[in-house]
Amino acid sequence: MTPPTPKKVALVTGASSGIGAVYADRLAARGYDLILVARRADRLEALCAQLSKAHGVKAEAITADLTQDGDLARIETILSTRADLRVVVNNAGIARLAPVAQQTAGDALSQIALNITALTRLTQAVVPAFIAKNEGVIINIASVLGIHSLPISAVYSGTKAFVLQYSRGLQEELAGTGVKVQLVLPASTATEIWDLSGVPLAALNQDALMTTEHMVDAALAGLDQGETITWPSVADAALWGKYEAARTELFAATQVGKPAPRYQVA
Repeated sequence: MTPPTPKKVALVTGASSGIGAVYADRLAARGYDLILVARRADRLEALCAQLSKAHGVKAEAITADLTQDGDLARIETILSTRADLRVVVNNAGIARLAPVAQQTAGDALSQIALNITALTRLTQAVVPAFIAKNEGVIINIASVLGIHSLPISAVYSGTKAFVLQYSRGLQEELAGTGVKVQLVLPASTATEIWDLSGVPLAALNQDALMTTEHMVDAALAGLDQGETITWPSVADAALWGKYEAARTELFAATQVGKPAPRYQVA
């Protein structure tokens, strides 16, 4: 008799609501057992029970604040040691949208801690394990503000620009292996992140606001199609190609070893 195929596991951060909760549902529907990480234990436990019942999977809730070193270390250990882990969704994030002069240092550092430090440490923890298995998917959630800054988004845009460039460098490192990194850049999405951001959801252009379900379904469709970079709301895929071509041309123009003529003293 052929032994049953062991279940594969997906770990999702920021899973108690919004984008993370939808990822959890969609991955459970694909047959993954789940490890769901978030700060709100009650909501996390309720979601685990709901998904287990709906999809017949195991769902483990881990209450953790990823801005705290001890909690982050616990998740790092799981990522580096779970042999059945195959998917990691780095979704946890925070936005504090206000001019820099009106923000506290704490506002800035909290965004850096969660959007950059936690994502980096969790990714660094799982990459060697995935390389050893020659299998695994890392999904990093960035933002369209990773390529665009507003007068209120200097820090947030900076953190998401880091996610973009970090993910792209990692993609280059892992080329030719069985480990995949997908970078997802949503535009405005109807999540609870806005509740604490300083910009209420009601203040956004409702015509430009995407539901979490549509965002995640588009991102997973992009993953299924082999995309490494997914812009869920961008209809004209050629725009990214043009952006990349311009970026590549600009970088090439820097490699000359001398000041541009306009900067040379006569």
